[in-house]
Amino acid sequence: MRERERERERERERERERDIEERERDRGGDRERQRQRETERDRERRERETRD
Repeated sequence: MRERERERERERERERERDIEERERDRGGDRERQRQRETERDRERRERETRD
């Protein structure tokens, strides 16, 4: 009985850790996309400035 409860608690803890890792990975991906958008905007601005 108690062994099963402990196993369930360990499984919940593993799921919690997995959720945290996934959230951190997603946040890293968001940062990468944000950086790509910024460099794209900078490039467009430079192209406009060279045309003017």
